[in-house]
Amino acid sequence: MIDKRLGSLREAVADIPDGASVMIGGFGNSGIPLRLIEALRQQGTRDMTIISNNAGVAEEGIASLLRDGLVKKIVCSFPRSAGSVWFEKRFEAGEVELELVPQGTLSERIRIAGAGIGGFFTPTAYGTALAEGKETRVIDGRGYVLEKPLPADFALLKAQLADPWGNLIYDTAGRNFNPMMAMAARVSIAEVHEIRELGELDPERVVTPGIYVNRVVAQEAQHVPA
Repeated sequence: MIDKRLGSLREAVADIPDGASVMIGGFGNSGIPLRLIEALRQQGTRDMTIISNNAGVAEEGIASLLRDGLVKKIVCSFPRSAGSVWFEKRFEAGEVELELVPQGTLSERIRIAGAGIGGFFTPTAYGTALAEGKETRVIDGRGYVLEKPLPADFALLKAQLADPWGNLIYDTAGRNFNPMMAMAARVSIAEVHEIRELGELDPERVVTPGIYVNRVVAQEAQHVPA
């Protein structure tokens, strides 16, 4: 049996090296692996490229990685969402790079990385600064930009339930970017509320098959001392 359960958050992120590209799930306040992020922050991994929908808020999540100077580059759609003061400070000081990607384009770039697709044409950003340096075409009279896949070394995910094989069920809006990030990363790590025994999950509710998940950490293993 392939048992993907780990006993601690620190063990789950221990091999994430300096310079790694790390996808982090979440949308708004839903589906964010806050405890895995905190374990990564405490580990002190540096020069990371973070791929996520936004740059965190206040002092938690991705914002804490920015605050501690651990992020070299961020790829996201909303770097300045309400309360994201640390991105602004680091960016204005020239301490972090930004690749700004429209939200639908970000989602599709991640999805095609997991699907093995080489790129796609989208009208979004055609004729703007975001299209500079990219291939463009006019198709049936409309301008399009070629966008390429966006893979990562690691993905940090948040799910509601898992089984020992890594099959994942999400809590409503917690689904967001998490399933596609699981497919697009070389190593996917899921923080979950509960791990059920094999056969206990309703297969009709499983969104991410265990083949895309390398490690799972249960709620009882999620406490990380400050």
